[in-house]
Amino acid sequence: MPEYGDYIIYVDESGDHGLASIDPNYPVFILAFCIFHKQAYARKVIPAVKQFKFKHFGHDMVLLHEHDIRKDKGAFEFLKNKAKKEVFMDELTGIVRAAPFTIIATVIKKDELNKRYVRPDNPYNIAMAFGLERTFLFLQGKGQNDKIIHVIFEHRGKKEDNALELEFRRVCDGANYLSKKLPFRIIFADKKTNSSGLQFADLVARPIGLSILRPGQRNRAFEALESKFYCDKKGRLDGYGLKCFPKNKKPR
Repeated sequence: MPEYGDYIIYVDESGDHGLASIDPNYPVFILAFCIFHKQAYARKVIPAVKQFKFKHFGHDMVLLHEHDIRKDKGAFEFLKNKAKKEVFMDELTGIVRAAPFTIIATVIKKDELNKRYVRPDNPYNIAMAFGLERTFLFLQGKGQNDKIIHVIFEHRGKKEDNALELEFRRVCDGANYLSKKLPFRIIFADKKTNSSGLQFADLVARPIGLSILRPGQRNRAFEALESKFYCDKKGRLDGYGLKCFPKNKKPR
């Protein structure tokens, strides 16, 4: 019987990974890996999210989608009331801040990618490979590198899922900068799956992108995440918990 690891990983994105047409207002693609210890996830994260939903909606079937919250859409229409939105966001930010999890995220600068490479790879594939490699290093530090770890993605469509799974398996089979087999297993979840982990991944991806695009702008959501990024033993974040690609060229 396979030995399963103590961690589980939820992944979500922000932005469009296409390169043909790039939104000048959001020319990035972000893939965020949220890594939870299973016991902490079951005992702390899930109950906190459920209690939050019961308080604000009376039930726990609502999915916390960053886009809908930001736009006051659907179940979040009541957030058009500024006072109610302030309370809601303060409490939600507090839950994310208190939740025990680790973030590894990749920000692909699509406009720079097009300028730098004649035939650039798919931003999703680039971001996924970076995420898997760094997640393996994190798990190795936890003594988990020889155990099966499940990585949860949302379904995006049959064609897209097949392509993603093929690339995922290729990277895990050794096509990575570590030149090692990675102990990950891919799981696809329906977009309507009420998973606290997937909702966390959805909530964190865009604030990370905005922190790169507009570094001088106040970003309360990102401030709640800063202490959660994976760093190396020397405390370095850049290239470890937060990978930007392509990197800015150093001035001569």
